[in-house]
Amino acid sequence: MAMNGRFKIFSDPVHGFISIPRGLVLDLVASPEVQRLRRIRQLGIGHMVFPGAEHSRFGHALGAMALMHDALSSLSEKGTDISAEEIQAAQIAALLHDVGHGPFSHTLEHELLTDFNHEQMSRALLARLNRRFGGQLEMALAMFDDTYERCWFNDLISSQLDMDRLDYLRRDSYYTGVVEGRVGVGRIIKTLRVHPGSTPSDDRIVVEAKGSYAVENFLIARRLMYWQVYLHKTVLSGDLLLRSVIRRVRKHLAEGQDQIVAGASESFLYFLRNGYTGADVHQAEVQNHYVALDDTDIIYSLKIWQNSSDSVLADLAQRMLERNFFRVDYRIDDDRFASGSMKEKIGAYLLKAGLSDTSSVEEDVSYYLHRSQSTHEAYDATENTIGVLNRFGRIDELSISDDVGVVSGLAQRQTRPFICFPKEVDSH
Repeated sequence: MAMNGRFKIFSDPVHGFISIPRGLVLDLVASPEVQRLRRIRQLGIGHMVFPGAEHSRFGHALGAMALMHDALSSLSEKGTDISAEEIQAAQIAALLHDVGHGPFSHTLEHELLTDFNHEQMSRALLARLNRRFGGQLEMALAMFDDTYERCWFNDLISSQLDMDRLDYLRRDSYYTGVVEGRVGVGRIIKTLRVHPGSTPSDDRIVVEAKGSYAVENFLIARRLMYWQVYLHKTVLSGDLLLRSVIRRVRKHLAEGQDQIVAGASESFLYFLRNGYTGADVHQAEVQNHYVALDDTDIIYSLKIWQNSSDSVLADLAQRMLERNFFRVDYRIDDDRFASGSMKEKIGAYLLKAGLSDTSSVEEDVSYYLHRSQSTHEAYDATENTIGVLNRFGRIDELSISDDVGVVSGLAQRQTRPFICFPKEVDSH
């Protein structure tokens, strides 16, 4: 980081130098809520699969903000009138769009609170910061909520071609070394346009026809990154293992056996002990405990629980720390993976390893055997679609303008069912 007059310069390996204006934006970067993102890895369990993926949510927040600045500069050059206040508000919305992520990012998104997604907490924390900064974030809040009169700003914040996706694909590709995720971000941004509607609220972000191939490549890269990185089978296995740990801890707390899980992070236990939902994100106490959490709370708790008197919890926690994940197999239609057969094999393993006894083995198996599925669609051609400005001045939906059918294929949802179980268990 370097100082340069009216800006502070951050050196970013993905986008180069990022200039952050002094004043409100820089003060927000320095806030505890944003600095906390340094302690949350971008890819959750991903760093245990891709050794270079140690990057944080903080770098992503700066990257999304930098791309927002580039997009607004390009739109201004094409004649779109954008005020200095709007530029600042859009940058703030981009900076804070992921401030509501919890530890291990998406891995624990639905584990700490039920009926919840991180956008709800991002919105609550944005409002909290707005109060702290005397209402200076009102316009950013309106853009985030899509209630600002110029709705196209929200397209850049939350859409199928927003600054969030453009940054995370390029950033995650860089840090994982998965070259298939490389995206021509500069080309896409330079071909964005604000297309006027019948009223300012109908204006929308579209892509000039010359940028359509770059957008198609972005969607292809997104699909490849999901299958190769975000839904990698070892990532899925690590996610399920960590969730098994949490489910086991919740069982003890529900049964009043707090002593078995004592010594772990208090803020972590706060959420595991109480049944909070997404509707509770506006409570000050919930927010305080949430922003106190980061990856270190989870790791510290695992280190405590690996010595638990509960042998199942101790085993699960140790597996997590030592990366002794379960095996994932997609051949679930094979007779070898019949549910009853696998339960018997895993039960026999738990008994032989001394992790369980005959009175509890049936319940204990549920922590070691998982049936699930990974699913993804790179593009939704039915809602919040990407518009392409053709040479006649008409807006075509991207899949219609695609002359080789690539986008239509990417709009198809792909689903892969799988089974997850300990490697020590014979699958044959």
